[in-house]
Amino acid sequence: MQKEHGLFRAGGGAATIGYPPQHQGTAMGIAGAGNSGTVIAALFAPVLAVALGWQTVFGLALAPLALLFVIFALVAKDAPTQAEPKRLADYGRMLGNRDAWWFVFFHALTFGGFSGFASAQPGYFHDQFAFGPRLAGCATAGCVFAGSVMRSMGGVLAGRIGGTRSLLSVYGAVVLLIGLTGFATHIPAVSVALFVVAMLCLGAGNGAVFQLLPQRFGKDIGVMTGLIGMAGGVGGFLLASGLGAIKQATGMYSGGLWLFSGLVLLGWLGLTSIKTRWRSAWTGAEARV
Repeated sequence: MQKEHGLFRAGGGAATIGYPPQHQGTAMGIAGAGNSGTVIAALFAPVLAVALGWQTVFGLALAPLALLFVIFALVAKDAPTQAEPKRLADYGRMLGNRDAWWFVFFHALTFGGFSGFASAQPGYFHDQFAFGPRLAGCATAGCVFAGSVMRSMGGVLAGRIGGTRSLLSVYGAVVLLIGLTGFATHIPAVSVALFVVAMLCLGAGNGAVFQLLPQRFGKDIGVMTGLIGMAGGVGGFLLASGLGAIKQATGMYSGGLWLFSGLVLLGWLGLTSIKTRWRSAWTGAEARV
């Protein structure tokens, strides 16, 4: 993305569209709603695996991928203006910026939390409540759907009330919801309901992060998107594997849930400590911090 005439150019697909900084969260959130594909996987993959075997499930998944590849090859075009290629040194330079590390941490909590729970929930619901493949898939799909839909809405909300205020609200809610989930490991309906609302909040947090990102790193949005994208993936892996490891070591998921809740509390405290500096430093009529 390049800053051009006061707008950030968002390249992709068949066209490029310019977005003012305050609308970046909305644009990125809508694109991120593609995570709803996880809903389809959660609904159908376990049932198909029981009926046909996992090898067949992966084979069936190749069909829509092949179709998408053909469509992309036929209709996709390069952006008319190309950003200057980034060097490895550009990433190293960003790693020396303390605000970059804050964004890495914040996205590891929001998207990492979303993707980690999406991966871990089928096993969690099966282990904790003896849900069958179909019921575990449906419960997971409900949670993922809430987070996917709210991701785009979270960008809109952050644009209206400010990214830091939105993210603080998200983190506060997630601390409470996931903390309570750790106490509801024997109450299926309550646990599922808490997870649905928590995933909704994490989805909103994704939109808030991307609303803030171009206001701070407009000239380095490509580098930062790559860095925080990596952080989100690593965060999701660590959450899913950490929940499993703690369950194996202690016999309960509660410790892992409370640990994640504690990390989100650290995110809330960190954002509280830097929000005043951000608001005073990020000047401009369009800034919504």
